[in-house]
Amino acid sequence: MKRRLTAGVDEVGRGCLAGAVIAAAVILPDDCTIVGLADSKSLSPQRREELDRLLRLQAVAWAIGRAEPSEIDRLNILQSALLAMERAVAGLSIKPDRVLVDGNRLPKLTMPAEAVTGGDGCVPAISAASIIAKVARDREMAVLDGFASGYGINRHKGYPTLLHRQRLDEQGPSLWHRYSFVPVKRVVGQLRKGSGRATP
Repeated sequence: MKRRLTAGVDEVGRGCLAGAVIAAAVILPDDCTIVGLADSKSLSPQRREELDRLLRLQAVAWAIGRAEPSEIDRLNILQSALLAMERAVAGLSIKPDRVLVDGNRLPKLTMPAEAVTGGDGCVPAISAASIIAKVARDREMAVLDGFASGYGINRHKGYPTLLHRQRLDEQGPSLWHRYSFVPVKRVVGQLRKGSGRATP
């Protein structure tokens, strides 16, 4: 009898002021021996890196999907997060028979799917997706820090910390910020007022 393949899906970066929202889809083997899978937010950066390495080696398949800041500004963050999830599932080298998604909303998929609230903490495949997505995004934000210098992105990964908001006030937003998010929109409005331009 053919085994049914289940993919777990999760996203990271929904609450950030800068950078893409990134999702991962992971199909784990039935005999997965990786210990300590959990919600990526509950793990140390070092432990996430260790688990990410093991997951990429042992997973039946994994893929990453993303939605860029320009898409977030155009679609809104919820629809962009769902789009990133949809792209992650589409990127899998093996089509799963069903998909389990963290949260209470489902992306558009061609196979049966179920939303699992708190799934990143109790469903191993979703935990795996949470970890791979988090590590991928953190690495990307470390690279982005070199392009958008001065915001401390490598420290806060784009989240609206006090440091980030202070630097945003001082420097204005970069090309990688989400202009539809209120803290960024507020700074843009202040800059336009200061330059004598009418705000939209």
